[in-house]
Amino acid sequence: MVPIDVCEPYFKFVEKYIELDSDIRQLIASYISEITFPQKHIILSEGGLCNKVYFIVSGTARSYYTDFSGITVTWSFHFNNNLSLIRNVFVTDYRAFLTGKPSSIAIETLSEVSALVFTKEAVSYLMEKSLRYEIWMRKLNEMAYVSMYDRAFSLLTMSATERYHKLLNDEPHLIQMFSNYYIASYLGIAPQSLSRIRTQR
Repeated sequence: MVPIDVCEPYFKFVEKYIELDSDIRQLIASYISEITFPQKHIILSEGGLCNKVYFIVSGTARSYYTDFSGITVTWSFHFNNNLSLIRNVFVTDYRAFLTGKPSSIAIETLSEVSALVFTKEAVSYLMEKSLRYEIWMRKLNEMAYVSMYDRAFSLLTMSATERYHKLLNDEPHLIQMFSNYYIASYLGIAPQSLSRIRTQR
């Protein structure tokens, strides 16, 4: 269990979607732990067991996978600020978390990261004990599905230039937050290709 005030960043995010009373706050806090990872730490390896969900409090990380040609592609960036989406603040391989199958992505920290930790057992228990938490998890699942669908759809159907312009339109803050190398990886292209696309604007 962690003190209630430590959980405030998480509660603040959840309350964008549902209300939490003092009882559910106390219950959630009793099943959360906190952790700090150093920079360049591998939180999860490809093929690893994923039985935890991390909520980013501070710092930056990325999730990535290795494609059929051996190229590393950034799947998502993880951080917590006013521009964060669901896939930014929560760090896990959700498919592996739900199914127990080996993870298809890896997660590494890009800076020191402080996070709140939920185990799979804790999530299941909270859903059983609290209707409010079950409602929250349903909303979270819906948003996670839409986010993953949009991400996969853009990689499969858009050209590199179209993906870049979508980034400028939807998430321009990422360009200021992360290096060109990681932005190119997020777009599924080489850094040199990103430079060429930018000069064509």
